[in-house]
Amino acid sequence: MGEEARHQAGPALEAVRQRAWEVAASVEDPEIPVLTIADIGILRSVDIDDEGRAVAKLTPTYSGCPATLAIELATEAALRDAGFEPVIERVISPAWSTDWITEEGRRKLSDYGIAPPVSGSNSKMALFGETIVACPRCGSENTRKVSEFGSTPCKAHYQCKACAEPFDYFKCI
Repeated sequence: MGEEARHQAGPALEAVRQRAWEVAASVEDPEIPVLTIADIGILRSVDIDDEGRAVAKLTPTYSGCPATLAIELATEAALRDAGFEPVIERVISPAWSTDWITEEGRRKLSDYGIAPPVSGSNSKMALFGETIVACPRCGSENTRKVSEFGSTPCKAHYQCKACAEPFDYFKCI
């Protein structure tokens, strides 16, 4: 569809685009199923191209993330199941940041027992310094890092000294 037809179809096209966004945004992260790909901020956009296909742009959390292909395939399947002809585009620039996790996503992480990343993840202190991580169960900041790697490479393993519970911390990237 050309630019003129796109302009004429304005509200109808926007409704289709919004429906495609909602379908793609509902795809769950395979490693943290309480989060959707919209919550975690890797769903960049969904548009309808000139051929009427739903083009979903996704940014992996990091280049070696083992869930990237699974997320792309799940997004493609969700759009196809909803009646769209999907196109998945991997967008690597700008690189994903934990700052892209929505407030709702941060709340979901905490409710699930994973400490969300601190804000300002692109600061040197957040990347290389000692981060104060609050326990997602009791809220205490009296915690210690047990291991740089938790249940997945993007998480570190911590323990709360106040309630003694172990928990994962979603590392800043």
